[in-house]
Amino acid sequence: MKICGIELKSNIASLVVINDGEYIDLKIKKIILENDENQDDIRKFCNEFLLFLEQNFIDKVVIKKRAKKGNFAGGPVTFKMEGLIQLNPLCEVELISAQTISSFEKKNEIVKPIELKKYQEQAFLAALAS
Repeated sequence: MKICGIELKSNIASLVVINDGEYIDLKIKKIILENDENQDDIRKFCNEFLLFLEQNFIDKVVIKKRAKKGNFAGGPVTFKMEGLIQLNPLCEVELISAQTISSFEKKNEIVKPIELKKYQEQAFLAALAS
């Protein structure tokens, strides 16, 4: 099963794809929403994401949850991006908490691939923990 792990920060969706627990190094590692107030940019983000899902035959998407309140709350743009991702008609979308990821990381010995970029680590862990 091909799983796409996603971490949303600011206006960037960091992407990682794993297939049966094995990291797949793809050319596209992130998709950016340039201007969340511009309809064309929103459509561009949505279309790029759908194309990514189609081209890589993704079976499931896992998004690392962000806090809705408090010091570490996610920004409003990330929640807009999450909504767009959840509306995709191609595969199921699951949200996974930071606590679940942390617990998984403590219980398992995780070897991060050399090709994995620093900004992709949380997306990678989210995909593995799902």
